Amino acid sequence: MLRQKSLPILLCFSLSAIFLSPVSSSLAETASVPLPSDAPLELSLLTQPNANVVTANTINPQGLTTPSLWLAQANSENKLLDNWIAYPAKATIPGRVDAIVNQQVWSILDYLERYSFVNRLGNVARKDFYNLRVFNYQQELLGSYTCNFQINPTSCRIQINSLNKLGLQQSSE
Repeated sequence: MLRQKSLPILLCFSLSAIFLSPVSSSLAETASVPLPSDAPLELSLLTQPNANVVTANTINPQGLTTPSLWLAQANSENKLLDNWIAYPAKATIPGRVDAIVNQQVWSILDYLERYSFVNRLGNVARKDFYNLRVFNYQQELLGSYTCNFQINPTSCRIQINSLNKLGLQQSSE
């Protein structure tokens, strides 16, 4: 009789051990991808660039300039990508591209179209070891594509910020 009562308790402990087990490795890999930079967007560099940044208006007469986003800009549907500022890598920080989009075009895109745009542009930036942030001219962060370039294969994460039905900003991955 005592043995029958202990079986449900033992089963309960076994199931709780399964649910309390460590997080799977795929989630742990995502955690190793850095968050987007919290550096402010420097719109003044679009009109007054310094020697350290590349914008859509920068042309290098000696050869290709990296990251090479001109083709992506020319191919962007409905002129979504308006301009960008690319900051070179520093000692421990990878390069960063701050892309500025046309807010009117961005606002009519659905979630999948926004995700696709950030993914395409992020893939271009990643080839040159740059992370990407997407902004509007109001300096609101709309999305990001960040990678951990220290691991092989490179692990990346896309975040799309959207407005929920109440008008509050939320982030989704």
